[in-house]
Amino acid sequence: MQNKDFLIIAHRGESYDAPENTFTSINLAWERGADAVEIDVQLTKDEKIVLIHDKTTLRTGGKYKRIAQNNYDELFKIDVGKFKGAKWKNERIPLLDEVINTMPKNKILFIEIKSDERIINPLQNLTELKTIHNSQIKIIGFNITTMKLLKKTFPEFGTYWIVEGKNYNSKDSLKETIIKCKSAKLDGLDVEARRYLDKDVINTVKESGLKIYTWTVDDLQRAKQLRFDGIDGITTNRAGWLKNKLIE
Repeated sequence: MQNKDFLIIAHRGESYDAPENTFTSINLAWERGADAVEIDVQLTKDEKIVLIHDKTTLRTGGKYKRIAQNNYDELFKIDVGKFKGAKWKNERIPLLDEVINTMPKNKILFIEIKSDERIINPLQNLTELKTIHNSQIKIIGFNITTMKLLKKTFPEFGTYWIVEGKNYNSKDSLKETIIKCKSAKLDGLDVEARRYLDKDVINTVKESGLKIYTWTVDDLQRAKQLRFDGIDGITTNRAGWLKNKLIE
């Protein structure tokens, strides 16, 4: 049964077209009508929360600097746009603080935590100053221990455990994953979109009282089927394109 609250979530922004985890990719996602944007965050040496997927700047910035071992003013000097093409030159690593400040009303930010629990206090200090609605922030991450701590600290934010295919590729593994998720008092799962993600898996998760999102789907037919099967949201590199195709 199709979900009326279904979300199209832009993976690191409109990362198919623009450099991931930058203001350009995020703003492009909003402009193209994405319901939500997923971003990756890490903590710098001076405890700034920045948007970047990898632990270093090498892949997107062409220079090797570890995020956790550098202050933000050093990381800000690095161009993280030109790896995607000359037209994107001079993009910089954004601060989460600034990204939240520029969120449109009624849009959602999925914040994937790439750091350990040391990010919790800076995140708490940051969000306490914001006026956006609690429903606009969702926290996701692979480390269930960190996610459990985050949910305890931020009970007002939806918090979801990111899991790979091995966590639900059989009835037993799915059952174990659901038990772990519920015992951590999380709100749901964000599952890798393997071929065995089907209606039965989605229904089993939802019947347990959890929400279920999936990553990363760029194929239209697969997206249509998952939506029909009741998935709560799809993370995609082509959010604008996929949303337009799904409402045609």
